[in-house]
Amino acid sequence: MLDTVLGKLARQHDPHVLVGFETADDAGVYQLSDDLALVQTVDFFTPIVDDPFTFGQIAAVNSLSDVYAMGGRPLNALAMVCFPENGDTEVLERILAGGLSKMIEAGCTVIGGHSVRDPEIKFGYSVTGSVHPENVWKNSSARAGDVLILTKPLGTGVISTAIKRNQAQAGWIDAAVASMTTLNKMAVEVINQGGFVVHAATDVTGFGLIGHIREMALAAKVSVRIFSQQVPALPGALQSIHAGFIPGGLKANREFAECAVRYSGEIEQETRTLLFDPQTAGGLLLSVPSESAHGLISALQLAGVLAVRIGEVIPKSDALIEVR
Repeated sequence: MLDTVLGKLARQHDPHVLVGFETADDAGVYQLSDDLALVQTVDFFTPIVDDPFTFGQIAAVNSLSDVYAMGGRPLNALAMVCFPENGDTEVLERILAGGLSKMIEAGCTVIGGHSVRDPEIKFGYSVTGSVHPENVWKNSSARAGDVLILTKPLGTGVISTAIKRNQAQAGWIDAAVASMTTLNKMAVEVINQGGFVVHAATDVTGFGLIGHIREMALAAKVSVRIFSQQVPALPGALQSIHAGFIPGGLKANREFAECAVRYSGEIEQETRTLLFDPQTAGGLLLSVPSESAHGLISALQLAGVLAVRIGEVIPKSDALIEVR
């Protein structure tokens, strides 16, 4: 919706803007000097877990993720809070404490914020990071022959729906929370310290895996082949789908993006559905040269990061996304 509205307005032309909203990338990038650019993003949402501290952590991880998805390092953040006028201030304190704990872990300083009265709680951050102008990871630079690597399993959307309906098993909840409270910081550090090349990157969030792959393929004018059996799923994700715990966002993602998908072979409906699941604080989707993919996967796994080869970039064909 926002993209549609912005597209009707006059575009500003500033040569310092390295990444704007034209390719639906994860964050904006603004160059300050030959060796320094700012990465800027904003994100907030309503609670998806009952515990206020955990909600604050998830909101922070989700907000920070867009900076990491650009290859950047978070510097500072502004908190954004919507909270009921007569709400319990202890709950608000726990939300803020949870968020702060992850900001500290990321080395990102909270320097202020803004709050409004709202019957529905919402929380998140505007985050500013830094990156070298020549090392920005865009979503528009994938190349045919690249390997696609995913760094977190899918399923937070359907499991969150199961939680809301009091049908989620304890193990499912623990695994989903562990994933959503894990920063993408380590993956970026492994890549940068190891000198690995990343042609394109994005984080998998609200549009689901297929939605974000669609953006990447369209921006780079390529097609993508996904190996569905290689796509990692959180414990309970497929069971939640089978039980009908389908969030509205998943349905919207599927209605919007499935027209770009061609399925090949026998693929279970639960697996197909999972590919459209909207993620919160999801992992990074990396498009990397095939010759270095194995080494990168090994390095990420050695550092404790889940890293799975889930597909490949191919020359543009009649199908934007092929799922096998």
